[in-house]
Amino acid sequence: MKQSNYIVSGGGTGGHIYPALAIANQIKVVDPNASIVFVGALGKMEMEKVPQAGYVIHGIWISGIQRTKLWKNLFFPFKLLVSFFQALVIWLRYRPQIMIGTGGFASGPMLFVGGLMGSKTFLQEQNSYPGITNKLLAKKAKGISVAYPNMECYFPKDKIHYTGNPVRESLLNVEALREKGLAHFDLDPDKKTLVVLGGSLGARAINELVAKHVDMFLELDLQLVWQCGKMYHNEYVSYSSEKLKIHSFVKEMDCLYAAADVIISRAGASSISELAIVAKPLILIPSPNVAENHQHKNAQVLEERGAAILLSESEAMTTFPSVLKALLDSTEQQMSMTESLRKMALPTATKTIVKHIQELVSSHAE
Repeated sequence: MKQSNYIVSGGGTGGHIYPALAIANQIKVVDPNASIVFVGALGKMEMEKVPQAGYVIHGIWISGIQRTKLWKNLFFPFKLLVSFFQALVIWLRYRPQIMIGTGGFASGPMLFVGGLMGSKTFLQEQNSYPGITNKLLAKKAKGISVAYPNMECYFPKDKIHYTGNPVRESLLNVEALREKGLAHFDLDPDKKTLVVLGGSLGARAINELVAKHVDMFLELDLQLVWQCGKMYHNEYVSYSSEKLKIHSFVKEMDCLYAAADVIISRAGASSISELAIVAKPLILIPSPNVAENHQHKNAQVLEERGAAILLSESEAMTTFPSVLKALLDSTEQQMSMTESLRKMALPTATKTIVKHIQELVSSHAE
C-alpha cells in the first residue's frame, strides 16, 4: 500500500495544538504507516509540545496581527512573504496528499500554499466563532470539522462536518476514576471538591479571585485543587494547606476531573469540549484578551443551554460568592447543568474527524 503523507499545521495556543495532536494520534491508529509532519510558528509553544509527543515539526516565521501595539505590524508583510516561501519549501520536501489545519498563525501560509500545489486541505475549527485563518482557508478546503451547530453562516454548508472537538481518550470515563482521583490529590471523600483551572500558564484574574475568597471556601467546608499556572505558582504556593492544594500544572487531568464536584475554568474551545464530556457543574470566566472574543462567545453557547454559569472578569469579583453559594445549595441546578453538558458532549469527535480525513485520502488515491 502506498504511504500517505500528512502535514498538520496549527498552534499558538494549546487549544490549537492538542486537537492537532489528538487527530495525528488517531490517524496513526487507523493508518500505522502514515507519515505525519507538523508545521508551527517559530517561538510558539507547539515547537516544544509537538516534539514531546513524538512528532517532527518545522517552524515558519509568522505571527498574528497585533491589535493594540500597531507598530509591531510593520514587519508583518515581510514575515508573511517569508512564511509563504518556507511553506513552499516544506511542501516540496514532503508533498503531502492531505493537509490538516487546526487554526493559528502557521496554518494560514502552510495550507494556502499546499492547496495551490494540489494537496487536499481539511480544517478543524474549535470555536463557536471561527478565527480569521480558518475563514480565509475555508474556500479551498475540502472539508471543515466544527464543534458547534449552525456554522453555515461562516463556512460553506456542503463542506461542514459537525463532529465536536478532539479530546483525550482518558477523559471518556472519568467517573470510574473517582476514588483514584481523590487519593491522587490527597482529598477527603466526604467533602465537596472545587477545582480551579487557569490554563498551563495561569490566569491572573482567576487567581486573584480565588485568593480573595480563600476564607469563604473554608467557611463553606470546601476543599480546593487550584491549578494556578507556572507563571503564578511562587506567588500563591504559600496558600497551600490540607484543604487547599496548589499546583502550577496538572498532567493527570483525568484524575483531577474525576475528583471535582464543581469546576471553575476559562472558556477555551478545547477546555469546553473536555468539560462537556466530564459533565461537572461549571462556572466559566472567559479571558477577555483572546482574539475576536472567542472565549466569551464559547461560554455564551453553554450558558444559553443551561450547561454553565458565565461570569465576566469584570463582574466576577463582586458576584462570584453569591453565584457559587447558590450553585452549591441547589442540587437541582447541579443536576440540570450536568445533564445539559452531557447532551452537548461529542465523545467520538476524534474518530469521526479522522474518518472524514480518511475519506479524502481515499478519494485522492483514486
